[in-house]
Amino acid sequence: MSSAGPSSTDGSLRVGVLGCGPVAQAAHFEACRKAANAELYALCDVADDLRTRMAAVHDPQTQYADYDALLADPDVDAVLIATADAFHVPAARKAVAAGKHVLVEKPLGTDLEACLELRDRVAEADVVLQVGHMKRFDPGIAFARTFIEERLGDMFAFKAWYADSTHRYDMTDATQPVIVESEQAKAPAEDPKADRAHYYMRAHGSHLFDTTRFLGGPIEAVRARHTDEAAHCWFVDVAFADGTLGHLDLTVAVRGDWREGFQIYGDKGSVRGKTYNPWFYKASDVECFSEEDGEYHRPLGADAHFYRRQLEGFASTVLDGTAQRGTDIDEGIDVVRAMIATARSVASGDWVELDEVEGALPAHDDDQE
Repeated sequence: MSSAGPSSTDGSLRVGVLGCGPVAQAAHFEACRKAANAELYALCDVADDLRTRMAAVHDPQTQYADYDALLADPDVDAVLIATADAFHVPAARKAVAAGKHVLVEKPLGTDLEACLELRDRVAEADVVLQVGHMKRFDPGIAFARTFIEERLGDMFAFKAWYADSTHRYDMTDATQPVIVESEQAKAPAEDPKADRAHYYMRAHGSHLFDTTRFLGGPIEAVRARHTDEAAHCWFVDVAFADGTLGHLDLTVAVRGDWREGFQIYGDKGSVRGKTYNPWFYKASDVECFSEEDGEYHRPLGADAHFYRRQLEGFASTVLDGTAQRGTDIDEGIDVVRAMIATARSVASGDWVELDEVEGALPAHDDDQE
């Protein structure tokens, strides 16, 4: 399957991390160092001071200031793209052209046509591309997926919610490493946080839609409302392809604790899940009731390092050809379609079918004609 160089002598996937910013520092460097079947072979960043400092801490085999030089290294098997969202598709396109496998941070992108073009290039290159929706590797959510497939029966109702907290940074500052910044860091031409609705949808809505896709299946259409009076809040009615009724709540931010979870009903059982702030590395509390035995089932979820587990799953697909458990490029595109459709629906007040959307995620969803 791979057109990249061979893996290292111990059989692990040699990963080059592009970007030494916050998400790499808080998650990906550690994931690479702890993974059972992958290693932090190289890191790359244009900021010399930041790259040098991260290399001193994490001790990769090599480092690059130039992305093209990283891609030219035959010993790099895969690239982990940990850059700003605007750089995801261009960086992935170059990696695919170089024959490298790609694990790209979420969302895959915000311009649908660019994502579709990337999909064609991935297919032609015969490489693995996985989108970094790490919540699929939450043991509780993974357990719920298995129960749904094997014991829930026909699903008829799906509810999910994702509410960031006004106190989130008080919590994450206590759990994350101190993030090192650099004035030399490469930034997008436009401030990615200038439009809060756009930013929150990319940062949080992409997670909600991917978890919904993972547990509920393909989404056919959405009808959405949005308010930004006291917080940005989206209520989204969902029509699943199999006829399941769905409702999603995305709110940033609620006055209180982080609130994320789901309730799912089928004709042979039900599923309830409570998901925690991801930086706690705590598995979701999940209870699955089966009519067959009249009992609740739940996982222990002891190992909940989502980012390490995500990388190990990606490496297993590349090295061993195991089925992809993470978000593949088609599912990543589904998330992009869902975000765009939600914005279009907010503007029109009507149902919007995902297959009919085009273009990019609007910068101001309330102002679209």
